[in-house]
Amino acid sequence: MKILTIFTPTYNRAYCLEVCYKSLVNQTCKDFSWLIIDDGSTDKTKELVESWQYEDLIEIVYHWQENKGMHGAHNTAYEMIQTELNVCIDSDDYMPEKAVENIVNFWRLNGNKNVSGIIGLDSYSNGKVIGTKLPTNIKSSTLFDLYNKYRVTGDKKLVYRTELTKMYQYPVFINEKYVGLNYKYYMLDKNFELLLMNEVLCCVEYLPDGSSLNMLQQYRRNPKGFAFYRKELMNLPFATTSFKFRQAIHFVSSNMLMKNNFLKDSPNKWITILASPLGVLLYCFILLKTRGKIMFN
Repeated sequence: MKILTIFTPTYNRAYCLEVCYKSLVNQTCKDFSWLIIDDGSTDKTKELVESWQYEDLIEIVYHWQENKGMHGAHNTAYEMIQTELNVCIDSDDYMPEKAVENIVNFWRLNGNKNVSGIIGLDSYSNGKVIGTKLPTNIKSSTLFDLYNKYRVTGDKKLVYRTELTKMYQYPVFINEKYVGLNYKYYMLDKNFELLLMNEVLCCVEYLPDGSSLNMLQQYRRNPKGFAFYRKELMNLPFATTSFKFRQAIHFVSSNMLMKNNFLKDSPNKWITILASPLGVLLYCFILLKTRGKIMFN
């Protein structure tokens, strides 16, 4: 069995998915399987993937499902993956040719059951690292500490042990299609650290239809998912008061979007009360910026 599964959630991305495919074909190490979770595409994604399967240059597993959103596609991927490690490469991203080789070699030298996996770097297509590199004075850290203690910035690439990613399934809310992916990662932070690897594992393209560039619309469409996410982050045992305060602001606004009593459901009422004025302002800002742009089913 191969050691790594690269999984790619995709939705109507036939126009850009080939870049990812070619980068995987060009990998110097083929010790991986490519799992494509087609989250309800209505374009030519299926036919395109079938043509690649016919070429038989890399191992490709294709799964189509009704549209469930990014976190729903992740849930399906984690249910299907059987390899020791997994990494998500989005449909508009690609991997440098030595990325798989670097992951496999690094894990064989350093991997163990006491860590959750590896964290590496993302870069732009020009090779410039997104945000900062990882600290060199430590070998491992939780994801939370990297951003909140060591002040790392920018997107990073996470390679997790599959047996751990099968835990903490993302909840699915009716008529909603978004829950913050970091929910699972912060849950794993409670018991495990990630090994630090200062190598670029993924080259990122931020396309206009990507979820990261449409966050306010996501916020408006998915208040239950956002409220759940912020509530869980407010409950983190290692989170600082300032971190919980920021989550409370978003918790208030999400609950207002779904006309819910935010104090009743808050895990920390005093912080929520203090954050409520800013939460109200955020709520108003979201309504203003998404006015006329949101169509609900």
